[in-house]
Amino acid sequence: MLKTEEWLLIRDLYSQGFNISEISRKTGFDRKTVRKYLRLKNLPEPQKRPGRKSKLDPFKPYILEKLKEGPYTAARLHREIKEMGFDGGKTIVKDFVQNVRPEQGITAVLRYETKPGVQAQVDWGELGTVEADGKLKKLYCFNMILGYSRMRYVEFTLSIDTPTLIQCHLNAFGYFGGFTQEILYDNMKQVVIKRALKVSDSEWNSQFEDFFKCFGFIPRLCRPYRPQTKGKIENTVGYVKRDFFLGRRFTSLEDLNAQVNRWLERVNSTVHGTT
Repeated sequence: MLKTEEWLLIRDLYSQGFNISEISRKTGFDRKTVRKYLRLKNLPEPQKRPGRKSKLDPFKPYILEKLKEGPYTAARLHREIKEMGFDGGKTIVKDFVQNVRPEQGITAVLRYETKPGVQAQVDWGELGTVEADGKLKKLYCFNMILGYSRMRYVEFTLSIDTPTLIQCHLNAFGYFGGFTQEILYDNMKQVVIKRALKVSDSEWNSQFEDFFKCFGFIPRLCRPYRPQTKGKIENTVGYVKRDFFLGRRFTSLEDLNAQVNRWLERVNSTVHGTT
């Protein structure tokens, strides 16, 4: 198919009195081609070539449907469609999810990175309700993440009292094979009753104070209204919700914790980008 400027050149030469044979010699186009384009009043639009088929195409409806249900991570969606027969990589799934998921503005902040063994961060997440002993109870998610390696420990509980918090710490220490010099918390009442301007002057929860003094780690409190000071753990809470818990089926609290332990084996085997 001729370009617009070539078509216009043929028409211009014809309007100057050149015949088809002369136009053919001047332009190098075949006489049939010259004659054909002289008959046209408008140059036809070029036909678009059909796009190349992607191996992701059969799985796109499933991904779109899942994204309607909730903010699943691309990594989780990739695992699910692999079980359905997809044999492609993560990148093509990630790119597709980024294109179809609504964009959310993210405020840039400067993170404080810690050295190995220095700091861990802890928080609770609330994940709705579950039926236990014939009653609806709130389901909580204890999260601890090591500041340097981003290794995580996650445990689901039906309580957020101080003895449960302490037991979750002990389970996390066992999972990690030790504990860091300090652990960062928000101002949860299970840790601190009254925060002072100088953290060491704060009134600690007596049970938790006995616990951290016995083990010898230093509790740190994040600054009020400065959520970025514990961004690692808040990212972990959101990641657990999106990559593990969303749409999860389980028969009991024990079953849920067994499933999250298998999930932890996978996510903790991935080296973090800042490590």
